[in-house]
Amino acid sequence: MTKHNAANERIKREYLGFLADAQGRDTATIDRVAASMARFEASTRAKHFNTFHREQAVAFKARLGEQVNARSGERLSKATVHSTLRDLRSFFIWLAREPGYKSRIAYSDADYFNLSGKDTTIAHARRDKTAPTVEQVAHVIEAMPVETGLQRRDRALVAFAALTGARVGALASFQLGHVDLAGGFVEQDARTVRTKAAKSFRTYFMPFVPGALVIVVEWIAELRGDLWGPGDPLFPATQMGLGADGGFIATGLSRKGWATTAPVREIFRRAFAAAGLPYFNPHSFRDTLVHHGMRLNLTPEAMKALSQNIGHAHVLTTLTSYGQVPTHRQGELIKGLGVERDGARPDAIASLEAALASLKAAA
Repeated sequence: MTKHNAANERIKREYLGFLADAQGRDTATIDRVAASMARFEASTRAKHFNTFHREQAVAFKARLGEQVNARSGERLSKATVHSTLRDLRSFFIWLAREPGYKSRIAYSDADYFNLSGKDTTIAHARRDKTAPTVEQVAHVIEAMPVETGLQRRDRALVAFAALTGARVGALASFQLGHVDLAGGFVEQDARTVRTKAAKSFRTYFMPFVPGALVIVVEWIAELRGDLWGPGDPLFPATQMGLGADGGFIATGLSRKGWATTAPVREIFRRAFAAAGLPYFNPHSFRDTLVHHGMRLNLTPEAMKALSQNIGHAHVLTTLTSYGQVPTHRQGELIKGLGVERDGARPDAIASLEAALASLKAAA
């Protein structure tokens, strides 16, 4: 078991406070940085940070490259290694200017946390992201049971994600009063909704998945019929009670919302499994909506509206984050460039296809 160093704990708390209060970092970032520092302390057996030197950074970097992910059992990805080392480099640069440390730590020693240029390129490499098609989302929603209030809540949650592309934190914290059915939108008000970077914006319903809006309207009508008010959760948490055998069982809907996003992800996992499809997380629906919009050949103004609708200030952010063309679609588009307007293929394309057919026949 890793020991704890009281002096290290004090300075770590001070640094994490600096990240939160001075740099405005969010909770997820702060948690990641804390985990990175804990990894480093485990490698040094909690030696005082004022003994830091370049050899510790080099040794830690080498060990980190050999560590395995506790869930997958595989080696840590280059992206994880890169982010961990980046966190530690920033920490020790900050530490080198603090009283009691600046006379002991050289700024240049923190640079030994850098990865090689090759590994940094690998860490930054973009890979194909998978996302369900609108047809798959419609199939999942259609397959979800609706016999109980909890089941109808789950179906409405997936339908609402398909309508809005809202992030999982927002889905877990929406209130009934945030939805304006007459106007066809939901207010992502950062004062009460857990939005990214505490940004407030309005999202209009995107009618890409058939039937999703009807399901949401029916769900809201059910809540209002049970006298739920504007301040009540749009997707209530599960109320737990004691069963006949003395164990805890789900008894209905709570008047409280979810404190974490784990229940939302579990609902999506069950829904896709029941539909016979691989799991797609809630965030993937943002890719689904953007990809579908791109296939509609939207005007620049409409594409800008779609970008704003999912909370982006710039279209480039949308296209960079969610607009990457899947490899198979890339192939379809490129092959289509060789087709003339009348449907005839140029001689070069026909010759290439003939050559490929000959190779296959000879194999």
